[in-house]
Amino acid sequence: MKGMIIKLESQEKNFFEEKQKENKNTKKKFNKKMIIYIAIFLVVVYLIYTIYLLIKQPTDIFTLEEGTLYSEETDIGYVIRDEVVIQGENYKNGMEKIKSEGEKVAVNEAVFRYYTKNEESLKTKIAELDTKIQEAMGNETEIFTSDMKSLETQIDQKLLEISSINDTTKLEEYKKEIDELITKKANIAGDLSPQGSYLKELIEERKNYENELNSGAEYVNSSKSGVVSYKVDGLEEVLKPTEECFSTLTKEYLENLDLKTGKIVPTSEESGKIIDNTYCYIATISNTEEAKNAEVGDKVSVRLPSGSEVSAQITYALQEDEHRVLILKIEKGVEELISYRKISFDLIWWSENGLKVPNQAIVKENDLAYVVRNRAGYLNKLLVKVKKEGEKYSIVEPYDTEELKELGFSNEEIISYKKISLYDEVILNPDLTKVQN
Repeated sequence: MKGMIIKLESQEKNFFEEKQKENKNTKKKFNKKMIIYIAIFLVVVYLIYTIYLLIKQPTDIFTLEEGTLYSEETDIGYVIRDEVVIQGENYKNGMEKIKSEGEKVAVNEAVFRYYTKNEESLKTKIAELDTKIQEAMGNETEIFTSDMKSLETQIDQKLLEISSINDTTKLEEYKKEIDELITKKANIAGDLSPQGSYLKELIEERKNYENELNSGAEYVNSSKSGVVSYKVDGLEEVLKPTEECFSTLTKEYLENLDLKTGKIVPTSEESGKIIDNTYCYIATISNTEEAKNAEVGDKVSVRLPSGSEVSAQITYALQEDEHRVLILKIEKGVEELISYRKISFDLIWWSENGLKVPNQAIVKENDLAYVVRNRAGYLNKLLVKVKKEGEKYSIVEPYDTEELKELGFSNEEIISYKKISLYDEVILNPDLTKVQN
């Protein structure tokens, strides 16, 4: 009995000890979890506070770098050119281009020709005769003069050169030159052949077909010097660079032309035109404040669809209700616009290069502008000249000596004048009362 009591007491003691251990372990785990939760909470609070500070004021210091400020807008433009359409009487016969697209021509120079009605048949007959003439000349042994040998050499040279040419226009030129050399060779052979010979008859027959071909063809010449184009859209006489035309170009008139922006003018198979490539105009409609305040003679810039930037001048302005029709003259990049009548472009009212600084860093005092420079923790108030002020940034530079004299600064002040420079660090939203001059 006594043994059983001792055993029960021992088991009870062990039970309580185990319970105490479990309670201690549970308490430790709870304490660890609380520490982790508190740490996570503090990190989250810190992150939220940091983000708040960044949103409220991303940085107190700004490093100056070279930059450019623009005042620009994207507009739709209608291209106006000094151009003349050229067309002959036989335009329904189809045409052969003598001058290629974009090629320069002089006055009265042949640009293209219209085919004769039976041109293909005549060309086939001439080609057949050329083969027969070549065979006949091969059988002749006494007609080879120095001129004939020279022509043979030139033909062989052209045939050698043509094998390495990929340009279609040049291939056509070489083909024409070879045909001309063969014709000259045949004519010499015909002249040297006895009257009534087979070769003589072939050459005479070929000449007759060639005369028929040439007499039926209509050649169209340039009416002025300029650049050739076959992009004819029927607006050449509508959009003309004249004061009378400019005065009719209202917003309604331009929009009623019903043109698609960026569409390439199709190539005509009936006519061509000669363009003055030294200048062209772009008519545009704008309702911005800059457009409303613009005046004839103002200089601007135009960024063309290719991305190239060219100078332009406002030559005409028409105010209509809330918008304004402007006509801009450009003298570079004209060839780029030959294939288009309506484009999207950027109109750049002004641009300025120099030290780019946030407007937050500029403080005005007595009509003068200042920034606060931070150099290794030492702050200086620097006088700056604002060249151009944008919405968020300005372009600034230091004053020169003459400018400082005009502002009324003494010689001592000019000597001690500290200039702002590239990579200087300036303070945003500075308090000038706490800064050393």
